[in-house]
Amino acid sequence: MRVLYHLPLSPFARKVRLVLAEKRLPFELRVEKVWSRRQEFLELNPAGTVPVLVEDNGLVIPDSTVICEYLDEAYPDTALLGRTLGERVEARRLMAWFDGKFYDEVIRNLLWEKTNKQSLGLGPPEASALRAGSANLKHHMNYIGWLAENRKWLAGANLSMADFSAAAFISSLDFIDAVDWTASAAAKDWYARMKSRPSFRAVLADRVTGMNPPPHYADLDF
Repeated sequence: MRVLYHLPLSPFARKVRLVLAEKRLPFELRVEKVWSRRQEFLELNPAGTVPVLVEDNGLVIPDSTVICEYLDEAYPDTALLGRTLGERVEARRLMAWFDGKFYDEVIRNLLWEKTNKQSLGLGPPEASALRAGSANLKHHMNYIGWLAENRKWLAGANLSMADFSAAAFISSLDFIDAVDWTASAAAKDWYARMKSRPSFRAVLADRVTGMNPPPHYADLDF
């Protein structure tokens, strides 16, 4: 069986998990503590980052974007990169938005400060980073809301990897109760549609030692 090396709260790994599940491709999850720099893992991915997918035939695919592109090429029955050139461009643009801009402005300031930093013994969260992350998140949620109000799905008429990318990042933040769901009704409605999909069930069942998500995290009618 194919194996996905991941960390439970990694939004990049969650994106791949959602895409695999949406395509109904079975896989085994293996937690990889990337900070330990395990030699066997570095041989799979010299960058030392998750996610990394290892196919049944031994093919190793690192990086969430590379994995998602590969999955849509290798398993096209459930196409998630868009049906037209325009849709594919927009899906890729939004995936890059979350991988880059959203990560730098929000994830680094909230998820890193509240979870990774403390677990690595690097001290308490910085108040200035938390304030910046929360302020930036409001702007991003408003943008998601605008997309959801003006399109059926974030990238256009069809469900795409843009939706799974956005939902993966939001779900990681929702696990630590960092999302103000009163900020945008449209964004909340879109996320409710996403988390109601069968492919989301395993992500909503995630638990992390020493951390408990808020009660609404797995509630489909939150």
